[in-house]
Amino acid sequence: MVKLTQNPHRVSGSQEKVLEVAIGRELRAFRKQKKMTVADLSKQTDISVGMLSKIENGNTSPSLTTLQTLANALSVPLTAFFRGFEEKREVVHTPAGQGVTIEREGTRAGHQYNLLGHIGANTSGVIVEPYLIVLTSESDTFQTFQHDGIETIFMLEGAVDYRHGSTIYPLRPGDTLFFEADAPHGPETLVELPARYLSIICYAQS
Repeated sequence: MVKLTQNPHRVSGSQEKVLEVAIGRELRAFRKQKKMTVADLSKQTDISVGMLSKIENGNTSPSLTTLQTLANALSVPLTAFFRGFEEKREVVHTPAGQGVTIEREGTRAGHQYNLLGHIGANTSGVIVEPYLIVLTSESDTFQTFQHDGIETIFMLEGAVDYRHGSTIYPLRPGDTLFFEADAPHGPETLVELPARYLSIICYAQS
């Protein structure tokens, strides 16, 4: 059994705790930008190393006076410590049938790609492109794709034999294929049409 460290159902702490973590994260980032150690910052501000560590780890709620002292020492505005807390988190809701139909390089007639949502630059450092792909009886064969990132395919309807590298995988409703997308990949044989599957591509922000 594979043990995963990320808990997708983790409940975040109170609003106050989230603010403390955001302040601590910004403080650490500004300190590192100045190439200062915690000890260096402690000497400059007369705030103990222990207290600075607690602030950076989000374990205490610093007073405005303390934050102003730190802001002066790091030559940043006081409000800079709250930037991470105030930053907007994006969400995209796409009602059924309202995905954006796009043309993807290498596609042929009868290959329909619906982009179900898109978030550009974000705090995770990852771009995710979820597609609903529909292959109809008019589809013909096409050259395989190659691109950066990781791709997940989940088969919804129909049947295709899907190539990844030199291996062919039969995909039937409920099947999943998870793979590194820099290898040549794509439908090899359209076995039962129409075929529908989800394709979720993840790659690092440039």
